[in-house]
Amino acid sequence: MTSSYYYTSLIFFFLTFLVFYTYLGYGIVAWLLVKAKHWLRTPSTSINQSAKVPDVTIVVPAYNELAYLADKLQNCLSQDYPAKSLHLLFVVEGSTDGSADYLEQRKADVPNLTIISGTRRLGKVAAMNQAMLQVKTPITIFTDANTELNLEAISRLANRFANPNVGAVTGEKRIRVHGEESAAGSGEGLYWRYESFLKKLDAQLHTIVGAAGELFAIRTELYEPVEPDTLLDDFMISLRIAGRGYRVEYAPDAYAFERPSHSVSEEMKRKVRIATGGFQAIRRLAHLLNFFKYGWLSFQYISHRVLRWAVTPFCLPLLFLLNCIILTQTTNLSATNFWWCILSLQLIFYVAAYIGYTLENRQTRWKLTFVPFYFVFMNWCVLVGFAQFQTGNISGVWEKSRRAA
Repeated sequence: MTSSYYYTSLIFFFLTFLVFYTYLGYGIVAWLLVKAKHWLRTPSTSINQSAKVPDVTIVVPAYNELAYLADKLQNCLSQDYPAKSLHLLFVVEGSTDGSADYLEQRKADVPNLTIISGTRRLGKVAAMNQAMLQVKTPITIFTDANTELNLEAISRLANRFANPNVGAVTGEKRIRVHGEESAAGSGEGLYWRYESFLKKLDAQLHTIVGAAGELFAIRTELYEPVEPDTLLDDFMISLRIAGRGYRVEYAPDAYAFERPSHSVSEEMKRKVRIATGGFQAIRRLAHLLNFFKYGWLSFQYISHRVLRWAVTPFCLPLLFLLNCIILTQTTNLSATNFWWCILSLQLIFYVAAYIGYTLENRQTRWKLTFVPFYFVFMNWCVLVGFAQFQTGNISGVWEKSRRAA
């Protein structure tokens, strides 16, 4: 066989390893490292949990979210946190659906409610930067208007700040999927369950690499104004805090329920935006790639985020192309059969993904097809997001994807 065959095969297996490591291998490595850390750890200093309950401000960006405001307000007021220590800040700037009027009416019975409104829509990040100028409490908690928090969420987030090394805490995002709902919703729920597992490992190993925008908290003094065109504000805020040497903790017992996307097209719109924001974040957080300065943070950031956003999606089409090239380079019968087998497995996987896509409108939950479908779907969205990022047409003002009712 020619040397080109060996080089092409070597590249193929290297790219295969990258794909495996990105989606499964890192989880295995992180699990082993966490186990080793537990075996070797020394007794830690106990954290004082009896300290005074800190005042917290719940910041809720809510552009044209009138349909959710009553439930969200009630959900916040029902938290098992001392009412005198709980402050609410709703940011409804630019809303045209009567959100500001509704909240103004509620101020009479909700004394700790503050509203930021106005006729000009600046975008979520600009609104958050503006809101943070008014926050006077030591802890700030961000949550979306269309999510429902468990009643212990705020207290469980606040408790994690008893450790002075913790600069931010992210809650858990949970997707409420009904049995008859689409493959996109099923896949989204499956994806977030796996993400939650990885976050638990990340937190035990060193730090979380990216907060869940649906529910996360920070030490107010650590907030840095975010560029107005930022797409992944939660990710940027939490990673910049981690880059300053603080831990981003994970509180899976504080969670936010959210409905899945209304349709595959809506889910694609959301994921393309996330992917575009991922490339934007990689550029702005390039300094975190320095292993010599950031150590474990760099390892986790690259393994859990950079490879998933900037490497693996490009590996998938290359693997198919390389497989075809290798078949033209080998004349050995056993090698030819092996590579035909590999190509067949790739074809079967992509056919299953296509079947999952075509059945989506029938609201299938056939796992044999929706898992391949969602995997291919996610990576396709990254490629589309990369193309969008390359155009430079990025704005912090955007329309939220529709969620299932």
